[in-house]
Amino acid sequence: MTFSRLHFLLIATLSLATTATGEQPNILWLTSEDNGPQLGCYGDDYAKTPNIDSLAKKSLRYHRCWSNAPVCAPARTTIISGMYATSLGGHHMRSGVKLPTNVSVYPEILRQAGYYCTNNSKKDYNFAAEDGGWNDSGKKAHWRNRPRRDTPFFSIFNFTVSHESKIRTRPHQLKHNPAEAPLPAYHPDTPEVRHDWAQYYDKMTEMDQQVGEILSELEADGLSESTIIFYYGDHGSGMPRSKRWPFDSGLRVPLLLHVPAKYRDLAPADYGSGKVTNRLVSFVDLGPTAISLAGLKPPTNMQGIPFPGEYNGVAKKYLFGYRGRMDERIDMVRTCTDGRFIYMRHFYPERPYLKHVDYMFQTPTTRVWNEMYRAGELNAAQAKFWQEKPFEELFDLQADPDEINNLANSPDYQKKTTELRNTLQDWMQETLDLGLLPEAEMHRLAGSKSPREYAVTHKTLFADLSDVAFRSMDPRNGYSTQELVKLSSDPHSGTRFWAVRGLATRSNSDAKRNEALITASNDESPSVAIAACDGLLADENISTQRKAVERLIELADVNRHGHFAAVAALNVLDMNARLTESEIKQISELTRQAKQPPVRLGKYVGKLIDHATSTP
Repeated sequence: MTFSRLHFLLIATLSLATTATGEQPNILWLTSEDNGPQLGCYGDDYAKTPNIDSLAKKSLRYHRCWSNAPVCAPARTTIISGMYATSLGGHHMRSGVKLPTNVSVYPEILRQAGYYCTNNSKKDYNFAAEDGGWNDSGKKAHWRNRPRRDTPFFSIFNFTVSHESKIRTRPHQLKHNPAEAPLPAYHPDTPEVRHDWAQYYDKMTEMDQQVGEILSELEADGLSESTIIFYYGDHGSGMPRSKRWPFDSGLRVPLLLHVPAKYRDLAPADYGSGKVTNRLVSFVDLGPTAISLAGLKPPTNMQGIPFPGEYNGVAKKYLFGYRGRMDERIDMVRTCTDGRFIYMRHFYPERPYLKHVDYMFQTPTTRVWNEMYRAGELNAAQAKFWQEKPFEELFDLQADPDEINNLANSPDYQKKTTELRNTLQDWMQETLDLGLLPEAEMHRLAGSKSPREYAVTHKTLFADLSDVAFRSMDPRNGYSTQELVKLSSDPHSGTRFWAVRGLATRSNSDAKRNEALITASNDESPSVAIAACDGLLADENISTQRKAVERLIELADVNRHGHFAAVAALNVLDMNARLTESEIKQISELTRQAKQPPVRLGKYVGKLIDHATSTP
């Protein structure tokens, strides 16, 4: 830890600790991976989860809690920082961003307040340094290792048995009857799909047993009456179109809060054993909540609102979700809900919902679903997710829990669509959403600073960028082609990027559009050049197409333009370019990995090269 950060924490703790009164509670978080509310206590009759159901009977159950991100690393980044991962630039899957020195994570604050903090055992934060501020983090981390029995503890136990990878592990003897498995409307009814869903529920039962074991240890240690307990899933289920996608199916997680009688004054006002609350909460609130339960005021950098504890805040009216790059595939989606309606904004509408992510395609459901789509064997609801997207969607979760019917164009829902659209854009501006810069450009502009520091010193820019991004990708009420051509030569690369993205989706018969894209294909920013080449691949002139491919292959060189630019260029080459044999050979000969790739990201370039050169 740097001196400046330690100094900040000491000052913060000294000013906050005076608010703590009485004996501090122990805090236990039980976290399960890759599961939504498929639990008996959430009304799922197919589920067999007796331990969690028993905990629910003495807890407050949150009807709608969102993980903010539908995949682990950005979601955990949000939790530990108490900030939206988009505000840190850590919203992309597996991205190691620098943190500003004045940004603290909640375990550091709790430790300064006297807590013994353990994490058993997953970190998975999108930070360049993944320490997390724990006293102990690993498979042996436990409250039992604290130095004194009267030391208050904060402990996490993370259960991986329900993870996506466990759904597809074969052989597996099913315990749940696959014939009775509840299938969402978007999944085809096949033996493979039913097996995966049944196995998922089997793993949920195994996870439930592990939850019971930890609760038994707490009871055996005589700590049940002095420990506040949380149980939650880390994002939606590991099945395709849940995990990785900011639909409600990918963001909604179970959340139980148990407050023993000794600390009932710290409980929310609507607390009651076995009660259900409609208060909207999300992962950005968890860190500040832990700090609040310890009697401390969360630091000002945290964006979440505590929902129990001394600093219990005002209930939220809206929740927000985000999707950035998922492993090797680039995308940008933002989501907003008021609890009933969910609004989704697509910033890459020309790309299909489900793109080829190598890890996701290892699940049998994904493969058979894709094969049936290619064979034309799906109905409209099932086929939708292998097709291009509208630029915006609105779903009524009450009438359409599977989020199939887009109401954004319905005259009856224009008021709600406008409300949530404006709310989402305002949130992106206020929180300085770094997704408004493509990943490669974010790092290029930030330089030696953290992305957050760059954003804070360019607040006005982010207000402008959100407007440009929304209007550039709106085919009905957005910019005209002439306006986009003008913006494509703006002094700031972020504005040029969105203008070029907008031009790329306009008619390829417009000469001014094509001229602007040709000019932009040589932009000093690799991100702008890649976006321009993407649009030129649809040009009617074959020579222009080939030059765009040539430029993209050059931009895919990790040694010249870096890892993030190479990933972006290869995404375009793989999805949108009709490659010649010569071009395929050139791509296959590209460097597969930078000499010093970003943490945990090194294999993505090679995976994209393989897919681009092997798929018909």
